[in-house]
Amino acid sequence: MAITVKTVNRPAGIRGETYLIAIGEGLAVTFRHLIRNWVGNMLGKRAQTQIATLDYPEEKKVYPENNRGLHRLMKRDDGEVRCVACMMCPTVCPAHCITIVPEEAPDGSVEKRPKVFEIDELRCVVCGLCVEACPCDAIRMDTKVHASPTTRRVDGILELHDLLSRGTLSSATQGGIGPFWREKK
Repeated sequence: MAITVKTVNRPAGIRGETYLIAIGEGLAVTFRHLIRNWVGNMLGKRAQTQIATLDYPEEKKVYPENNRGLHRLMKRDDGEVRCVACMMCPTVCPAHCITIVPEEAPDGSVEKRPKVFEIDELRCVVCGLCVEACPCDAIRMDTKVHASPTTRRVDGILELHDLLSRGTLSSATQGGIGPFWREKK
């Protein structure tokens, strides 16, 4: 099979050779919205302008009920973190924004816990896969709070104590109902 080259001609005329007409059209749209908002605000008819704007510090957007927010880590009855450092959440995370370094529990039990648990909120795409993957109900995203704006990248990284400060006691049963969950009682 022979490879052929298809030549495509550029549009002829001044419209195809310069961007001045496209720039003018874009500026016309911008000025039309500017004038509509300005006149609407002067007349007190913001609802009639049909352009959705908010006076941010005074007015805040109402979020839907199922809106996700910043991450939080849940606690057990004894106040310890529910996470057992199973590494499911960093494995499933498409943005690779979760870092966990496990350690053995100090009481010598078989269970692990996170020594380091960090979430880079600046890389997070708020997909919620970490919440779905967690077998221990240790991580949740139901705070309905945004990540605050930062001027330094390090301020966007939430560490273990930050995540636990938002967490509460979990009502989930650790370990579930066991291997015979299909059998009816």
